[in-house]
Amino acid sequence: MKRTIKERSVMTSPTDLPAVGTTVVDPPGVTDPGSGPRGRPAWSAGVLRLDRYSGLYLAVILAVVFSVLLPDTFGTLSNARVIAASSAIAGILTLAVAVSMAAGTFDISLAANMTFSICLLGTLLTSADLPWVLAVILTLLAGASIGAVNALIITRLGVEPIVATLGMSSVLAALSFWVADGQTILLDGVSPTFTEAGQATIATVPITVFYLAAVALVLWFLLEHTPLGRYIYAIGSNPQAAKLAGIKVLRLQSLSLMMTGALAALAGVVLTMQLGASAFGAGAPYLLPAFAATFLGATQILPGRFNVRGTIIALYLLAIAVKGLQLQFPDLPWIKDLVEGTVLIVAVSITARAIRQRRTR
Repeated sequence: MKRTIKERSVMTSPTDLPAVGTTVVDPPGVTDPGSGPRGRPAWSAGVLRLDRYSGLYLAVILAVVFSVLLPDTFGTLSNARVIAASSAIAGILTLAVAVSMAAGTFDISLAANMTFSICLLGTLLTSADLPWVLAVILTLLAGASIGAVNALIITRLGVEPIVATLGMSSVLAALSFWVADGQTILLDGVSPTFTEAGQATIATVPITVFYLAAVALVLWFLLEHTPLGRYIYAIGSNPQAAKLAGIKVLRLQSLSLMMTGALAALAGVVLTMQLGASAFGAGAPYLLPAFAATFLGATQILPGRFNVRGTIIALYLLAIAVKGLQLQFPDLPWIKDLVEGTVLIVAVSITARAIRQRRTR
């Protein structure tokens, strides 16, 4: 088999590849690494592509099983709306995690950023009496600014991401308490259009689902169909090789952290609209599910790569599993934490293996 090298990948060191135009002859019987018939990966599970869509199939199976077992609780349209609406908030935060992970860094201050954004938004709407549109814009800018501070600490000061963002979480917790005085802020007197923007439905579908769909569509196009997205993936795969290829690694990592902060703030804004109040500490429960869905999503669609489509599949797979088990075993309040923690551990191990396989190929 003959192959002509047309271009070098930014994922590999230039010294590891032959020159452009060089013809490479494989030994008899050897095909492209990881490829099967008709270019299909050898580890692909046939026509169903279980290696890429197993989460989607499992989500459908679980939905059918729980609907049969619990037709009066799980198998209802109202329950489907609840799952869709609640998962939309978690989904925005989960996509924020995916953006930073794709660039080879991560931010565990996301939940604290979300909580601070909720408290800040409530204060701007009540104490400052600002128009809600302006308050939302300022809140999103504040979230992006927090991401910029994280980026400065990580990329310029050389602090490890886990240390920098863990410290930022504590700082934001203190700021949230100071801004909201440790209490839930009731949005009395705020324009009703603010809460309607989070509680409305379109064709019986909660509007928050459309917010998630819009964010997912933009990020999917950005990461998978633009040079910026390809550069981000290159950095996440091999920052040293990306730097040698001329990619501004630190600049793009900083941009990804700013996007992550803005998305965390957006999740807080949408939750505030949905609840009609600024609930103090409301962001904390979303941290573990966000990371669990992100790593599980890296095993779907594009195994070994943090991607938007896989993240959405993983998000709703987890939501269906957790909701079904909660309804099936209402006396076990710890079932949610057990499922999410187990999924996070398993998904991280599978993702690490898939990333190693991708780099080897």
